[in-house]
Amino acid sequence: MGMATNKLLEEALLPADERARLVEKLRQSLNLPTEAEINRLWVEEAERRVSQIEEGKVELIPGEQVFARIRAKYQR
Repeated sequence: MGMATNKLLEEALLPADERARLVEKLRQSLNLPTEAEINRLWVEEAERRVSQIEEGKVELIPGEQVFARIRAKYQR
């Protein structure tokens, strides 16, 4: 870490509740998806895949066959 970062870190060593608020603000500034957004996207993906299966648009492959292919590929 650079000197500026070290100085900032020293100044940021606040009481735990204030540090927690600071961490949350910094995390939010990264514009990462929220847990609720991630969950919503997973639900949409699961529903899309179920629809594809029900409509016969995808071929289902048994898990044993998938894992056998993976083992064959990486056990060289």
